[in-house]
Amino acid sequence: MSAVREQPLGIDELLERVRERYERIEPQAAYEAARDGEALLVDIRYATLRDRDGLIPGALVVERNELEWRLDPRGSHRAPEATDHDLRVVVICNEGYASTLAAASLHQLGLHRATDLVGGFQTWKAAGLPVAS
Repeated sequence: MSAVREQPLGIDELLERVRERYERIEPQAAYEAARDGEALLVDIRYATLRDRDGLIPGALVVERNELEWRLDPRGSHRAPEATDHDLRVVVICNEGYASTLAAASLHQLGLHRATDLVGGFQTWKAAGLPVAS
């Protein structure tokens, strides 16, 4: 007797399911939360994109492949900002796709307040929020 395999999800379906698990944040709300010390903005964009488009002042830059190691409050390679599991982290990628999966990964590490920026850096910039070259 052979086992029935589930049909794998496509990326759009996966993103939809992941996004149902937490509330994403809009650029203005993310800006205000970071300004008020209520959230840590984490930029996971590639260096090429950061060089081309600029940086969000005050955001912690962490390459995507290092994210979990740098933000795990119990990890030996954690960033100083990764103080505890209650930290509100806003993950920012270029357009708001990779950041969804990154935030889901942070949830698995116990960072239950992790979220991502709707539309990514591009919506931040389009909203006229601060960008440094």
